[in-house]
Amino acid sequence: MIDTHAHLDGCTDPPEQLVERARAQGVTRILTVGTTVEGCRVALALADRHPEVYAILGIHPHEAGRAGPRAVDEIRELLAHPRAVAVGETGLDYFRDYAPREAQHELFERSLALADELGKPVVIHTRAAEADTAAALAGFAGTVVLHCFSSPPLLEPALEGGWYVSFAGNVTYPKAPELREAAARVPAERILAETDCPYLAPQPVRGRENEPANVVYTLRTLAETRGEDPDELEAQIDANATECFAL
Repeated sequence: MIDTHAHLDGCTDPPEQLVERARAQGVTRILTVGTTVEGCRVALALADRHPEVYAILGIHPHEAGRAGPRAVDEIRELLAHPRAVAVGETGLDYFRDYAPREAQHELFERSLALADELGKPVVIHTRAAEADTAAALAGFAGTVVLHCFSSPPLLEPALEGGWYVSFAGNVTYPKAPELREAAARVPAERILAETDCPYLAPQPVRGRENEPANVVYTLRTLAETRGEDPDELEAQIDANATECFAL
């Protein structure tokens, strides 16, 4: 099993323990995400230290107002690392509005251009900004991953565009039937699973800090929702991630 989106540097326990507990649950690969330039350096250091770990590198939209003018150029340099597999997470967040929207748009466009230049997938964070996110992605010809899918209005663009759709622990929540309905419609070759740890612990461990080992709970809910055998879905997601991120 693979956790396609984790923030190992945001968890309380040391990465070594997180990786060990994940391995004990059959989670053999983890994609950890950097959301600032320094965070991207940490992600690469973790990938260098643990053969199970790969890195996704980018500037989070919350950081758009604080990122320096060279931030994207620095990310470009870091993406030359052989264990850097994608650009992100990048996108738009109008829910928190932690950064000016103009700055978010500029950073998003530059990040998409970087992914296009390097031929790497782009991992998308979007919240309360569905229309603008879809408009920005309409001109992007590369591989798109909708991380922590929670925007049903983006399902149709995702299906039409052949984007990967990744589900986190919130798909297991009793009050999230719309996410399970979306999960049932995603083609087998485009579905992914993640934890987004330390956030969004799945229902069986809700209230605790999330970690990569818990992606197995999300997998079980996805399999039940889709009427599929859990082992077969696990193999499918693993194959999807391998193809998407060129692992």
